[in-house]
Amino acid sequence: MAVGIFDSGLGGLTVWDAVTKRLPDVPFVYMADNAHAPYGVRDADDIYQLTCQAVERLWAEGCDLVILACNTASAAALRRMQESWVPTDKRVLGVFVPLIEALTERQWGDNSPPREVEVKNVALFATPTTVASRAFQRELAFRAIGVDVEAQACGGVVDAIEEGDMILAEALVRSHVDALRRKMPIPQAAVLGCTHYPLMEKEFEAALGPGVKVFSQANLVAESLADYLARHPKMLGRGEGARFLTTGDPKTVSSRATQFLRRRIEFEAA
Repeated sequence: MAVGIFDSGLGGLTVWDAVTKRLPDVPFVYMADNAHAPYGVRDADDIYQLTCQAVERLWAEGCDLVILACNTASAAALRRMQESWVPTDKRVLGVFVPLIEALTERQWGDNSPPREVEVKNVALFATPTTVASRAFQRELAFRAIGVDVEAQACGGVVDAIEEGDMILAEALVRSHVDALRRKMPIPQAAVLGCTHYPLMEKEFEAALGPGVKVFSQANLVAESLADYLARHPKMLGRGEGARFLTTGDPKTVSSRATQFLRRRIEFEAA
């Protein structure tokens, strides 16, 4: 049994990289739905169906625990999947909660009523579908009160990253930060609400300027997963090494993944 990590494309490799460093003895299977990426411009029903198909493929690989390392899937599909589709012997977890727990300085499993927190003005950078879902604001409201969230839909950034056009991606980041600042001139914190965006974290930080704390997901998810597996050891079985699956062209996806992580990554056809 391995742990599954799913993303619509290559952005989830930022999570894979962090969790493998944090949990070097845990085998992971990474699944990328490159044939249908990006998810950020699709409707909720479409995202739900595609995400269910990918999770079923990971279950077939022996991954009873699957991490949706895709904020769009977490926002548009996860709650529906957990409430009506995931069997009792499987688990599907998203990436929003670890981020919000860090933002609100809560420990895992703290179910106390929402309370005031230090950060009052938060900039959220995410895909158009994630922004439209308001899933981040909904999860935040369970834990904190009095927080103003200004969301910026970052159209084009994922496409540019997936195509390997980092010059275009950097220009788009600057443009989206400028648009956000016109709505919220002085954010205290910024949330990178897409697992592709850590690849542009320095560009976000430079555009936002000093004094804005940037929350990125990969390391936060890795710590939460380590805690979860410590409390649910039955979700982890035996396995060997890492595997990478894609619905796209394995050669092309492998080349781009290698470019992103700067080490050789070999995808195979899903």
